[in-house]
Amino acid sequence: MPGVLLRSRADLHVHTNRSDGWPDPREVVDSVAARGHLDLIAITDHDTIEGALEAAEYATGIDGAPIVIVGEEVSSRHGHILGLFLTRRVRPGMSATATVNAIHDQGGIAVAAHPFWRTERQSRARVHGVGWQAAELDFDAIEVENATPGLYIFNQMAHRLHEAVGKAALGGSDAHILDAIGRAYTSFPGSGPEALRRAIESGLTNAERERYDAIGLMRYAAWGIEHRRLRRVEATR
Repeated sequence: MPGVLLRSRADLHVHTNRSDGWPDPREVVDSVAARGHLDLIAITDHDTIEGALEAAEYATGIDGAPIVIVGEEVSSRHGHILGLFLTRRVRPGMSATATVNAIHDQGGIAVAAHPFWRTERQSRARVHGVGWQAAELDFDAIEVENATPGLYIFNQMAHRLHEAVGKAALGGSDAHILDAIGRAYTSFPGSGPEALRRAIESGLTNAERERYDAIGLMRYAAWGIEHRRLRRVEATR
């Protein structure tokens, strides 16, 4: 319709088997192309951009493939931080402040991923979210919808953080299996990577979420069992 601005969909938090996901980068691209439900995806493997670079190159030759944004989920000392629009890997193990600065130094977008999931005050397990520290640092956006099963309360806390700091609200599936891709996503006006960047910088994004079907939940549970088993094996080495 004339005067109606197109809104695109982007899943900005997707993992492959280059870190702890099940599908390889090409499978991710093929699955999204076949379903046609997303315009852009960000491959954000843990502490590597290898899978993102592979997916981005592969997608250029596939009809109907989404645009692939090169990203990384960086393991800072204070929690996981998403870097989007990266050109090189961000070193893990730095402070949250140094990690955000390293992302910005290469022109990237810094996102507080699932900020309240297993923060230091909640658990002695590995820290996954930066918590309220996200309000004090120079983040560009807050992930307020993460589709990992069981994160509802943490997502509500992230929404409150977003409202308090006024940064862009993003949705990302945090997918580790194909069924999960697009279960949470970011909608924004316009199309393409630059429109997405402008929408984030201007706070014009919306975070959306869709329900899992029963099969998807069963597959995610299977991934979780295998992931915990591998963690235990690593801990004994």
